[in-house]
Amino acid sequence: MSATTLKPVVKWVGGKRQLLPEISKHLPDSFGRYFEPFLGGGAVLLNLQPSHALVSDLNGELINLYEAIRDSPEELLELFKSYPNDPDFYYELRGVDRDADAFSRLLPVERAARMLYLNRTGFNGMYRVNSKGHMNIPFGRYKNPSVDAENLLAVSAYLNGDVEILNGDYRDAVVSAGAGDFVYFDPPYDPVSETSAFTAYQANGFTRENQSELAALCRELDARGTKFMLSNSNTEFVRDLYHGFNIEVVFARRSVNSVGSKRGVVEEVLVTNYGEKI
Repeated sequence: MSATTLKPVVKWVGGKRQLLPEISKHLPDSFGRYFEPFLGGGAVLLNLQPSHALVSDLNGELINLYEAIRDSPEELLELFKSYPNDPDFYYELRGVDRDADAFSRLLPVERAARMLYLNRTGFNGMYRVNSKGHMNIPFGRYKNPSVDAENLLAVSAYLNGDVEILNGDYRDAVVSAGAGDFVYFDPPYDPVSETSAFTAYQANGFTRENQSELAALCRELDARGTKFMLSNSNTEFVRDLYHGFNIEVVFARRSVNSVGSKRGVVEEVLVTNYGEKI
C-alpha cells in the first residue's frame, strides 16, 4: 500500500469514502490479487491501493474516464478547465449523447472530459440515465466546480501500475479470481423501500433477481477459496441472501440524494466469508 493519499476523482451515488474506516476494519489480513467489479467512484481501491488489481464497471463512460485518467491526464485536465461553468454550455454538452453520430466522433479523452464536467457541474454530483441511456441530470449551479489536479495526476500514476481496467459485467471481472484473492463487491443497493431505489447508472437497473445472482456468485467464490466483502442495504432480503456468512451492520452517511430529507445516516451491511480482522 502506497503512502500517497488518493481520493476519488468523481462523485458517485453510494460512494464509500464515508465508510472507509469500517471497511478497513473488516479487510482480510492478507490476500493475493484485488478485484472490484462495481468500481464506481473507486474509493476503496484508491484507499487500499493494492499492488495487483483488476477493476471493472458496466458503465462505459465511467471506465473511459478512468482510462483517460491513466493515459491522458494532462489533456483531460486542460479540456476540463476549458469548459465554462454555464448552464447553456452544460445542457449543450449533456445533449451530445442524443446525437449518435456526433457522440461517436468524440475522441476518448473528449468523452472523458465531458463525463468529468457533467459529474462536477451536474446537480448533486449524480449520474443517471433515462431508458435510452441518455444522461438526464440537471445543471447544479455550483459557484466553482473544480478538480484536484494534483490528486488526479497521482491517481493516474497509480493506475499505470499493475491495475487492469475492464468495462463489462461483474461476473466476467472475477473469472480469474482464485484461492487467496480478494473481491470487494459494491453493487447497486437493494432498496429499503419501493421509492428509495437509485439504480439508474445504466438504463436497465439492478433488480432483486440480479441481487440473487450476485449472492450465488459469492457462494461460488467462497467454494473457490476466494475471499470476498460485499456492501449492501441492511434489508431482510439481503440478510437472507447471505445467510451463513459474516454480516456486520455499519452506519454510513449519505450526502447524495435528490431528496434532501433522505440524506443522512443509514444502516448498511458488510458481508464477508472470512473472520473479522482484529
